[in-house]
Amino acid sequence: MAILVDAKTRVLVQGITGREGAARAGLMQRYGTRIVAGVTPGRGGEVTREIPVFDTVQAATEAVGGIDASVIFVPAPQVRDAALEALQAGIRLLVLVADRVPVYDTLEVLEVADRLGARVIGPNTLGIVSPGQALLGMIGGRARLAEEWFRPGPVGVASRSGGMTSALSSGLSRAGIGQSTIVHVGGDGIVGLPLPRVVELFEADPKTEAIVLFGEIGTSQEEEVADLIAAGKVRKPVFAYIGGAAAKSGMRYSHAGALIEGTTGSHAGKVKRLKEVGAVVVKAIEELPAAVRTSLGVGRRLMTENLQWQTGISLAEEGRLYIRGVPLERLIAGARFSEAIFLLLLGRSPSPTEARLVDAILVASIDHGATPPSTLAARTVASTRASFPAAVASGVLAFSDLHGGAIEGCMDLLHELAEKQRTGKPLPEVVEEAVHASRATKRRLLGIGHRIHSKDPRVEALFGVAREQGLGGVYPPILEALQATAERILNTKLPINVDGAIAALLCELQIPAALGNAFFYMARLPGLIAHVYEERTRMRPMRRIHPTDFEYDGPALEEA
Repeated sequence: MAILVDAKTRVLVQGITGREGAARAGLMQRYGTRIVAGVTPGRGGEVTREIPVFDTVQAATEAVGGIDASVIFVPAPQVRDAALEALQAGIRLLVLVADRVPVYDTLEVLEVADRLGARVIGPNTLGIVSPGQALLGMIGGRARLAEEWFRPGPVGVASRSGGMTSALSSGLSRAGIGQSTIVHVGGDGIVGLPLPRVVELFEADPKTEAIVLFGEIGTSQEEEVADLIAAGKVRKPVFAYIGGAAAKSGMRYSHAGALIEGTTGSHAGKVKRLKEVGAVVVKAIEELPAAVRTSLGVGRRLMTENLQWQTGISLAEEGRLYIRGVPLERLIAGARFSEAIFLLLLGRSPSPTEARLVDAILVASIDHGATPPSTLAARTVASTRASFPAAVASGVLAFSDLHGGAIEGCMDLLHELAEKQRTGKPLPEVVEEAVHASRATKRRLLGIGHRIHSKDPRVEALFGVAREQGLGGVYPPILEALQATAERILNTKLPINVDGAIAALLCELQIPAALGNAFFYMARLPGLIAHVYEERTRMRPMRRIHPTDFEYDGPALEEA
């Protein structure tokens, strides 16, 4: 178990397109954190690291659903506004990374958070990590190091120093002692969740068996922890190291919060008070693992197996089936197949508009006659009377960048052109540059051109559904401008194809580009199954299959 964050936590990154925001979003994402959206004013509609970007927090919550936590990577003077915006949008856990946040700004944020029942970590924090589940902020620096340093187990860690948070936790891990959650409370004098509040959370967590603290001179946080122990509100063993023993009067030491006022906050006072109430205070930080090991059991395993992993997709237990937390029987009773697909892939239910458009996209690619390579491959294998799954799988294995694999690349291209247009370039100039770049590099323009159709009938049908649903106002016009410009410059007929149309509409729906081709794969599977079934039940085995020398003899063709 963990405190504050776990694998289910839905996370927003404010300032996601900045240098730090983008880099740390990558760290969090690679660690496994469930980042559902980002916010940068003026950059709404973009996608970075497959994460949709919005202009406001409210727009993000309306588009992706409930958000549990926001990690705020904005300059210190902007932290107040960003934090208040997140709180007003209903987010109840904030991680304020920036240092040098004005004290009065921090006080205002904390007052509003307290009134709304929200929690704040920081400011001036590296963040929080629940090992093996989620990482918020920049703690650990790299996903590989974070996975090595922070290991699941029964010890809660709270620290006032960012660097020492990682050093302390990695030391525990090397000694075979895993952590439930690791919190860097922040280095400022005023922080949202100081040590005593974090200790209370660890005390309430049934899977946390011991609490390890890195404290330092300044403030009264450690003394307040001692008060909790003395009052019987913390009964779990507490181990601590207090930094700053060598600090002299008048010396500036470490963080903004490391200030001693009178006799309060001194190194000697903190050590004395913690020892009085029974906490174990070590003289050297390297002594902490041995002290914890002795307390919890010398021969006992204190680290979760490396093979443990988490999934946020589904759960199947005796008598219970869930998809993204929704009972499967509820989906059976009321959801269309496309809605269940949307929920599986994106972790939220689609709006009626989104569901209708996904239905149309899936139908558009369900089959394309007997000539595509995947269909020929599936029918050829079926003709050998290989197993049904083997024949269908052979069709799937024929998918490639040239067959069914252009949607993702086209989405990337459309996002790139849209970004250039947002910077102020006229659309005609943007698409002309793209066409010339394609000619110069001898790379085909994805989304236009077709080997059979001079006008792909699926395109207008898809765009028509989008218009009916009030969508299609951004990316389809870019694709149409690209197609018209390419035909003019290259002096050849290049119709928009179904891959291009699907790519444009998936961009409209803010679907990650990495899932683009998957929509073709899902859609084409019923077609492959139909062809394999027909081959096995109607045709003679081991026949020679010609790609075009065949005749359609199905039901009469209806008017479009």
